[in-house]
Amino acid sequence: MSFDYIPIERVEKLTKKEFIENYYKPQKPVVITNQIEDWPAFSKWDFNFIREVAGEKMVPLYDSRKTDYTKKVNEPDFTMTMSEYIDILEKGPTDLRIFLYNLMKEVPVMKADMHWPRLGIRLLKNLPLVFFGGQDAKVFMHYDIDFPNIFHVHFEGKKQCVLVDPKETKYMYRLPYSWLCNEDIDFDNPDYERFPALRKVRPYITELNHGEMLYMPEGWWHYMKYLSPGFSLSLRSLAGRPSNLWKGFANVAIIRYYDNWMRKRKGQEWLDYKDAESIRRTNATLEAAK
Repeated sequence: MSFDYIPIERVEKLTKKEFIENYYKPQKPVVITNQIEDWPAFSKWDFNFIREVAGEKMVPLYDSRKTDYTKKVNEPDFTMTMSEYIDILEKGPTDLRIFLYNLMKEVPVMKADMHWPRLGIRLLKNLPLVFFGGQDAKVFMHYDIDFPNIFHVHFEGKKQCVLVDPKETKYMYRLPYSWLCNEDIDFDNPDYERFPALRKVRPYITELNHGEMLYMPEGWWHYMKYLSPGFSLSLRSLAGRPSNLWKGFANVAIIRYYDNWMRKRKGQEWLDYKDAESIRRTNATLEAAK
């Protein structure tokens, strides 16, 4: 049994006023089409191009295993050259992903292929991050550590995006000292017996094709699944709401370091505690709401 999804609204090219009034101020997700056709990247960026300009770069890779207590927050599982990785993507399904990688810092020439969207929010121009995945690769449900507003532009293939309003965080089995849900949850087929509070959650869903841009408001949960090999570019701004700006600062400057310290000090016991506590707290909230 799956969720009762809400389709994310899809619109053609937006003006600054339309975006600010209809989506940014109300913090509403939207897929924007026909917004980047004037970028050279729209016609240039594919796996062959990436292999040509970045094939020898060593890239960080992640698989689908649960968090490993021996690793720090966002520490990769493997590294290999971009060419080796693209070869794997093109051979068939794989769970290997590139996550939060500043490829344009390594290959500055790529910056000339894009234009920064002029939609009324100030984007961090030193952090154009890329994400790659093979067919069937999945990203655990999470929200971004620093609560940014994000323009997520997809290239190559098709990608499924599931978003959850932060107002529903109390039902999401969030891990303590983290921005992840309990990693045992299968968001394609949720186990409502084990995680009953998920019945209260109504996610938003869409599929992104080449050149389409998803706006993800600050603090929104998101789960991504690559329906075919592809990659995306995320452009981000600082949080616009003071409370989210503060929470993002605390996550980056304090909480992630505490979590790393506890992993080193307690090992697997710490991760087991977080799993159990996410269930205890969320189910207690569910009972209190009855």
